[in-house]
Amino acid sequence: MEQLIPIINKLQDVFNSIGVDSIDLPQIVVIGSQSSGKSSVLENIVGRDFLPRGSGIVTRRPLVLQLIHLPAESNKDPKQSEWGEFLHKPGQNFYDFTEIRAEIERETDRITGKNKGISHTPINLKIYSPHVLNLTLVDLPGITRVPVGDQPVDIEQQIRQMVLTYISKPNAVIVAVTAANTDLSNSDALQLAREVDPEGNRTIGVLTKIDLMDSGTNALDMLEGRIIPLRLGYIGVINRSQKDINERKPIQAALKAETVFFSSSPLYHSVASRCGTLYLSRTLNKILMNHIKETLPELKAKINRFG
Repeated sequence: MEQLIPIINKLQDVFNSIGVDSIDLPQIVVIGSQSSGKSSVLENIVGRDFLPRGSGIVTRRPLVLQLIHLPAESNKDPKQSEWGEFLHKPGQNFYDFTEIRAEIERETDRITGKNKGISHTPINLKIYSPHVLNLTLVDLPGITRVPVGDQPVDIEQQIRQMVLTYISKPNAVIVAVTAANTDLSNSDALQLAREVDPEGNRTIGVLTKIDLMDSGTNALDMLEGRIIPLRLGYIGVINRSQKDINERKPIQAALKAETVFFSSSPLYHSVASRCGTLYLSRTLNKILMNHIKETLPELKAKINRFG
């Protein structure tokens, strides 16, 4: 079963290299508004800071993120125990994750220029690490409502169309990231997911900022799916605050604090085992493997027709 995800990754690399997008490969697509904490969720899953940050639209091209688990003893040098590799720079290993961030920015600017426009051309990044599970995620630009600075006036429509292009594919599992301290019924991610998955059969909700909810409120009804039901359910996570990021709080320390938050909270103690980044990673890994297994016969037939 564990080999299913690497096989799909290889197919994805081949199709991206030759510019083929006609075969609907199983994949997990991550969507959310700019303020939802989507980037922090992805960095927590990887365990490293590697995504561009700043004001306005930071993710301006789809990022196909392939996580490859390495055995802990595969490299004795801790400085070379995990690295990144871009499809557009084959054979070049990036051991410095700040350089991975810089390369994402350079490659984004190469296609879109220095302005705030977006492009449908994906960036493919593999991260090899003993600290990740085999997983493939497609990170899309955060949904925005009002153009800022030199953003195109129709930026909201452009991003929504890009998101819909990815999540409308029947083999896409949708990860809808929403801040718990906002009204769930107004979630941009869940609204877009509902357009293509009205029954909520292939959407999983991720609730961020649970620790920032107003006093007297909690996320239990949301986590239990009593507000907007989803077949795959909801998982709560705690991201680093902006202060934590500015002060460079290590992600591993933040993940320990996340575990303590859920396990020690009188409100969330009963659901603590179904919350947190580690549970999210394991759940997505299991969902993707099962999804690939279910779609293999259809996928094989499509590839044979394509060949």
